[in-house]
Amino acid sequence: MHTIWVISKRELSGFFDSLMAYIIIVVFLGLSGFFTWLSSNNIFFSGQAQLFGFFGISYWTLFFFIPAITMRSLAEEKKTGTIELLATKPITELQIVVGKWLASWILIALSLAPTLIYYITLMNLGNVDHGGIWGGYVALLLISAVYVAIGIFTSSITNNQIVAFILALFVSFFFQLLFDVMAPVLPSALSNFASYLSFSSHFEIMSRGVFALDNALYFVSVTAIGIILATASLKRRVWS
Repeated sequence: MHTIWVISKRELSGFFDSLMAYIIIVVFLGLSGFFTWLSSNNIFFSGQAQLFGFFGISYWTLFFFIPAITMRSLAEEKKTGTIELLATKPITELQIVVGKWLASWILIALSLAPTLIYYITLMNLGNVDHGGIWGGYVALLLISAVYVAIGIFTSSITNNQIVAFILALFVSFFFQLLFDVMAPVLPSALSNFASYLSFSSHFEIMSRGVFALDNALYFVSVTAIGIILATASLKRRVWS
């Protein structure tokens, strides 16, 4: 665990030593703040003390932002040759992948943290569905974990950051929308399976404060699969 944390701190330092972390946080807060408080679907327009609009825009904002964060994670290491240096140290490929995954996930969590001011503001405006709001934040953290795992995996299979970014968007889009589109035209059994594989169905349930264990397990399972695939890809590329 210590080794993973060391790798994560190194990666986080890299984010904050450049402008990337600050740009991500500022743009994310700007977009989420605008659509939550100033757009036509803002909180005042809805007349309810809830953050459905915020969770909805964050769901899509993170869809684009996270691949931009993760695209350099392993692709850049391989391009510069530093991944071979890491391979000579007493560090496993799994530790490298998990360390980089954790760093990116922490950066997203830090980006979400300032938005808790929205929650505090709502408590002064009316009766708040506390369970719904906390469920929404948990859902964002879980979907972020999945996006990061997908981004780390696509970064592990190429040396090109742009290719890694596009591949991450494609894979995420497949789970994000394609299964929803396919579900209505498939036979009943396959339709139910396609709906289950969709990110949106699980996210919408949790973002409304309904915490079902199977939804959380779904996100955790997809995250674990992404990390396992990234580890296997890294092993193959390092030792080939």
